[in-house]
Amino acid sequence: MPWSWRYEGPDGQAVSGPDETFGSQADAESWIGQTWRELSAAGVATVILMEDDRTEYRMSLQPVTE
Repeated sequence: MPWSWRYEGPDGQAVSGPDETFGSQADAESWIGQTWRELSAAGVATVILMEDDRTEYRMSLQPVTE
């Protein structure tokens, strides 16, 4: 099954981003680890890891506020 990322803006609406697919979860996570700063700067607030059509998890790219 292919792995990919979906992207959401600060309002929770889908936004466009790189249309990459990966052969494994580890490859997808390695890629996001290298590109999250650029995605955040482009307005992506949340990324969603997908395995085919199944959501694995969601992750915020926003800084933690205290």
